[in-house]
Order: sequence, then C-alpha cells, then structure tokens
Amino acid sequence: MHWLTHNAWARKGLSSLSILLAVVGVGMLAYPFATNLYQSRLQDDLENELADKGAEAYRSDSFGEGDALTRLEIPKTGVDVVVVEGTSASALRAGAGHYPASPLPGEVGNVAIAGHRTTYGRPFHDNDKLATGDEILLTTPVGKYTYRVVRDPYVVGSHDWAPITNQPGIRELTLTTCHPKGSAKQRLIIKAELVPA
Repeated sequence: MHWLTHNAWARKGLSSLSILLAVVGVGMLAYPFATNLYQSRLQDDLENELADKGAEAYRSDSFGEGDALTRLEIPKTGVDVVVVEGTSASALRAGAGHYPASPLPGEVGNVAIAGHRTTYGRPFHDNDKLATGDEILLTTPVGKYTYRVVRDPYVVGSHDWAPITNQPGIRELTLTTCHPKGSAKQRLIIKAELVPA
C-alpha cells in the first residue's frame, strides 16, 4: 500500500469507491424498511376500500388492477392483509395480489394469490412454516371462507405455472411466493382446500 502515499489519484479513487460502497450498503438496508412503510400506508387505504365495497359491486366481478379484493388471514403466522387484484409489480406493492385468471374466493376452481416474502410488508415471509391442517381465511363483502392446508409447503421452478391451474370441481386456494427468501429462483407453494360451510 506504499504506492497510495505517492499517488493522489489512487487515494481519491479509493476514497470515492469507499463512499459509493457505503451509500449502496445503506440503501440496501433501507430498501426493505421503505417498502414495508409504503405497504402499510397502502393497506390503510385498501381496508377502507374493501369495507366500502358492497356485495353487488363485488359480485359484478369488475375489478381493476390494484383494487381491494379480499382480506387474507393466516392465524398461524399472524398474517392479516388486504389482497388486491393483479400480480404486476405495481399491484404487489400492496403485499399480496390475486391472479386475475383465477376464480374469486369461495368459487369453484383454484383461487390463486401471490405475495411478497421479504419486502412490501412481507405477508408470506413465514409461509414455509405452514403445515397440513393449518387454516387460511379469506373475507369478502359476500362472505367469509375458510381454507385448510392439504399438504406441506413445496417448491417449484419460477416458471412452473401448474400449481395455479384449475382442477375441475375442486374449490382450492394456492399461495405462491419467492423461494428462497430474497431470491426469485423458485417459488414456494401452499395448497389449501375450502372447508364446507
């Protein structure tokens, strides 16, 4: 390092690089906190929107991307989040989004919901802790639906869409999230079936 004492350009470059790395490090630490704060504020608005939505408006099934769709609760992991319509990056800033091609809660078919695991409130952070028999609740303006997990969490490739396809005559729920935490290489899947009323 003796060359640094005689080379002003190298000292300035090293100093600039150190500052840049420090700024990037702080930014990486602050990013999840900032997304969680944003999601928390958005959730307040979505709760009001869901509460104001009447049964007729809900039944019309005319949801735009980002509209409040259902409240999702997972008692085992303490999750309580309003799910929006859509799974785009913008929609998922709410924390969890409903795949538009899937049926609404309680309907025949596979209700599919994607959620963040490490940012935007991280509602699916502990989905790997769910097990067969755990309950997942979906509450809409037209009713409350209880789904029971029917198999332990499992992992698929990031482009494997089979878990969210419809199975004839089955009323099921599928939750998808990134796996492992902090990576989008794979998806963690939770499968649950509607408990008859």
